[in-house]
Amino acid sequence: MIVSIGEIVWDIFDDKKILGGAPLNVAYHLSTLGCDTQLISRIGTDDLAPLTLEKIADTGLSIDTVQQDGQLPTGKVVVSVGPNNEPSFDIVAPAAWDAIAPQEFAHCLKQNSFHLIFGTLAQRASQSRAAIRSLWEKADLKFYDVNLRPPFTSRETVLDSLAVADVTKLNDAELHQVADWSGIQAGTLQERSRKLFEKWNLLTLAVTLGEAGALLVSRDGLFEHPGFPAEVADTVGAGDAFFATLIEGILNKRPWQECLSRANQRGAFVAGQPGATPPMSDFQFQSSHR
Repeated sequence: MIVSIGEIVWDIFDDKKILGGAPLNVAYHLSTLGCDTQLISRIGTDDLAPLTLEKIADTGLSIDTVQQDGQLPTGKVVVSVGPNNEPSFDIVAPAAWDAIAPQEFAHCLKQNSFHLIFGTLAQRASQSRAAIRSLWEKADLKFYDVNLRPPFTSRETVLDSLAVADVTKLNDAELHQVADWSGIQAGTLQERSRKLFEKWNLLTLAVTLGEAGALLVSRDGLFEHPGFPAEVADTVGAGDAFFATLIEGILNKRPWQECLSRANQRGAFVAGQPGATPPMSDFQFQSSHR
């Protein structure tokens, strides 16, 4: 089983609102890839709550470990999209996902071995941070998506998370920020990726590069892929689709270059669709020698 824990939010655009949050997006894509996935989060009991539960259930994910909070609201993020289709986020605080309660999901995990997916943002408040960290020692493999969202993603939280992570994913700008925080000297993206991988004794480090693809560092070396063209609808969720596909590849022991190709393909497909969790029934992986 794979457990994805953290924020559930409504992404509020000028003309629409779409349910998302990296833990939900990654869990959705893993489930559509055939992985047994459990989502842990917390929403409110406000007007958005029934629609939130309905939308999660519509994705095929279980709502059994989606907690409800009688005081804090369901999460919201106001999204604005820049000239290069890069989103920026105004994250409402506080929200129900700041108060994830470990006692409400402990029974679901007691008898099961599991892998854990977690990020930085959901650790901004002490209660959810404690809930996430209560799973660190119990999980087999820990997959960490850095996802810096200032001012809620501090250096201390990132470095604490890197210290326990087995697999870490970040984008190129985040790579340089985290390398600076880790005391790694200036250098090329490839050089700093290798050094970050070594410093934190990771099994895998993945760096997404937008339309330029991605690179991956493992104990077998450094691998790169130039990506796939996409007519971008919005890029929200593309990195989550990439990460889910990479996780599936790692767990199924696919060759590294195949992992990168598949992850880039799915990420490009999602970038070409509105929203982070589009229907994936028409998507097919293509063999690639790129």
